[in-house]
Amino acid sequence: MKQVVLLMTMALVNFGCAHTRQPERRIYVISEEGGGIGGSGGHDCDEEHIQCFDRCWNRTPPISSIKKGSGPHNEYCTKICREQYMECIEEQEQAEREKKSKKLHFSNIDAALDWLGNHKTEIAMGTVVVVAGVAFVVATGGSGALILAPLAL
Repeated sequence: MKQVVLLMTMALVNFGCAHTRQPERRIYVISEEGGGIGGSGGHDCDEEHIQCFDRCWNRTPPISSIKKGSGPHNEYCTKICREQYMECIEEQEQAEREKKSKKLHFSNIDAALDWLGNHKTEIAMGTVVVVAGVAFVVATGGSGALILAPLAL
């Protein structure tokens, strides 16, 4: 029985050494400059709102009781375009929440830093990155550099 326990202990020790080494809990620099993170993805809601109003104002309203260029026409265009604007804002906020809640998983720190450096427009500040079981968060350093900092729980 002692021999079985000894053999199992030796096997576990050997297999334990074969696992990927966990990264140190230190700050890693992704990029010397933080620009470009999160990209401009999505719509420019303000510009779309202006274009919506211009299109609406230059057309005859679909309601026959409203004359083109009148006060009610202005109210109609404002109402329609405000609704579209609010939908656009809500979509952008939802996309931002999804980005922030997204967790990225990597087996080693070099792969994580390489991917993050090449995909800055796809990540957001506060994105959680798990490297070999260690959690980090995407942030900016004091000099404006984009960093991967250990997540303190």
